[in-house]
Amino acid sequence: MSVNQTHVNLIAQGLNIRPAQAEKTMELLSEGSTVPFISRYRKEVTGSLDEVQIASIQDLSQKYAEIDSRRATIIKSITEQGKMTDELQSKLETSWSLTELEDLYLPYKPKRKTRATIAIEKGLEPLAHQLFAQEEMDLEGSAGGFLNDQVASTDEALKGARDIIAEWINETAEVREKMRTLFQNNATFKTAVVEEKKEEGAKYKDYFEFSELLKDSPSHRVLAIFRAENEGILHASINPEEEDAIGILQKHFIKASNSTTRQMELAINDSYKRLMRPSLENEFRSDAKERADEAAIEIFAENLRQLLMAAPLGPKPVIAIDPGYRTGCKVVALDASGTLLAHDVIFPNENNRKMAAEALLQDWVYKYDAHAIAIGNGTAGRETESFVKGITFGKKVLVFMISESGASVYSASEVAREEFASYDVTVRGAVSIGRRLMDPLAELVKIDPKSIGVGQYQHDVNQSRLKQSLDRIVVSCVNTVGVNLNTASKHLLAYVSGLGPSLAENIVKYRAENGLFNSRKTLKKVSRLGDKAFEQCAGFLRIPGADNPLDNTAVHPESYELVERMAADKSATVKDLIAQDELRKEVNLKQYVTDERGLPTLQDIISELAKPGRDPRDEISAFEYADGINKIEDLKVGMELPGIVTNITAFGAFVDIGVKQDGLVHISQMANRYISNPSEVVKLNQKVQVTVVEVDAARKRIALSMVGNEPAQKERRQGGGQQPNKGQRPQQQQPRKEQEKKEPLDFNSSLAALKSKFGK
Repeated sequence: MSVNQTHVNLIAQGLNIRPAQAEKTMELLSEGSTVPFISRYRKEVTGSLDEVQIASIQDLSQKYAEIDSRRATIIKSITEQGKMTDELQSKLETSWSLTELEDLYLPYKPKRKTRATIAIEKGLEPLAHQLFAQEEMDLEGSAGGFLNDQVASTDEALKGARDIIAEWINETAEVREKMRTLFQNNATFKTAVVEEKKEEGAKYKDYFEFSELLKDSPSHRVLAIFRAENEGILHASINPEEEDAIGILQKHFIKASNSTTRQMELAINDSYKRLMRPSLENEFRSDAKERADEAAIEIFAENLRQLLMAAPLGPKPVIAIDPGYRTGCKVVALDASGTLLAHDVIFPNENNRKMAAEALLQDWVYKYDAHAIAIGNGTAGRETESFVKGITFGKKVLVFMISESGASVYSASEVAREEFASYDVTVRGAVSIGRRLMDPLAELVKIDPKSIGVGQYQHDVNQSRLKQSLDRIVVSCVNTVGVNLNTASKHLLAYVSGLGPSLAENIVKYRAENGLFNSRKTLKKVSRLGDKAFEQCAGFLRIPGADNPLDNTAVHPESYELVERMAADKSATVKDLIAQDELRKEVNLKQYVTDERGLPTLQDIISELAKPGRDPRDEISAFEYADGINKIEDLKVGMELPGIVTNITAFGAFVDIGVKQDGLVHISQMANRYISNPSEVVKLNQKVQVTVVEVDAARKRIALSMVGNEPAQKERRQGGGQQPNKGQRPQQQQPRKEQEKKEPLDFNSSLAALKSKFGK
């Protein structure tokens, strides 16, 4: 399928890739191939582009298509007006900026009545042309020639002419671009508090009288100020110095010093204040919001990826507890597949009921062969954890604290009602906690990502863009891990490449009616699952114990014949090739290279044969909070405590230290060196050592520091953490004091925009 060659060249240049890579990828996308499929199984076609690059090609292709569509609309409109010129046509056809296209279209754009159009209707346009030419003239005499029943005086005539000139000035594309550069470099982001809202908006007090260059404003500050403005607490403005702006306009438009000069000066001032400044301020507010949205979405997306890729316990029986005080703790038993076996309520935090709670848990551990106990980290979580850890089970039982974020959303959702129609929300919540331990990815895909609690102002950003980005992350994670075809829920299957909700439901229905799948080929019997869908999904679906061992690997069925030939050439079977490392090393991959399958794919195949069905996620390990630290009142400044990272934002990271309220490690307190992004130091669910810097129990705010505890963070930097992007330059090392100048450590300032957890 042919693609637009201009788009190909623009995309290749923008992403610094070869045009052929962009073109082939665009062709695959237009044919219905998915990003995960292309990045995993079409490396020879794309030149081994990764998921991020392929997704960028997809986005840019859509962007340029939208620009083409808008360009066509503009050209059609101007042509129908009979005002198209060769020069204008050329400018429109060579522009790839929507802003530039709209600037070029502005003089021809159909308008509602303006002061200029009213003046034109009064016959004052010729007078405006005379003034704009700036030749010496008798103002009174010339203006007097335009008096009529609609223009009563020369002052009114001159004013109308200036209104027309003001609109011409505002609609001059070249000048708007100059003013845009001024805004870009020199616009100041200012705020002022609404006096009667001071008390109500106390959490925004750092922004009551605030001013800085817009280009220096970080995303979280922009979003905080816009949120405060939307709540009616602040007024915000974005403008350069008025004198500088008007000076640019005067230099461009005033060509003489004579009787017309004052009229031009008045028109310029009016044009800037009434037309150009409001227009550009709105544009830059929109741009600032869009950039802040993208930064916040990027942080949320990376947090979500880390959360979804968290280490699973695996398919092992567990007991899960949703803790509570007054109503007790809801406890459930789940088998290795996550099926609910039993549920009950225990009261481990009431002295006269502790023995009964202990007896039930001891009984269930043996009755259901539980390998672990998962405890929600909400109200009464730490107390319940202490109680469970004090029980003697007579066998090894791991105890985990599990984040409850979003569990209540799941409990009340249609998904939960469908799964557990006859159980109340408390049972559903406990089940979700247990399943999160067994397989975080499989369980969390059932919840709207915005409700998982790892975002930054996620309710303030562009919701369509947020959903697109988060859905893309979920798809990436699901297909990276792979999905067990015989146990996956329809919610998990829906994210598999090439499937979607409808086909996922058909797979589950087929499985229920015909029994477990024993071959990937059987997928073709599923209703409406055609050849294209099979091509896209098959490599990401796993069948443990399948007749063909390759069905439990990431080797695509299209390569089965090739693997069988490799085995036959060694007088062995595919099972032998999987089992014997030495046999695989003997395979000369170069002799199997074809136009369709080059060394990248062949190397992937050999790597997959070495670890068939292996989960790419880390192995899980239990975490221990500090004994005796269960509530915020237990904290003292200077305490050194273990914690676990629960959320990463642009200005720092939140750490759970076991007191129900996460503490903030400000970016300036994350290391004894300059860092530009908290992700350089920490990742989600990472175990860290922190020092308590400040405690405000009344407002439930905790400031923490990791400075001086860097050795405890070595695990993050030595392996398992996020690596810098290819081509990314290392950050310049700077002393901590320099960082504090850029982003001062102020406990109240750092938490000003927060309620309890950033973005919630």
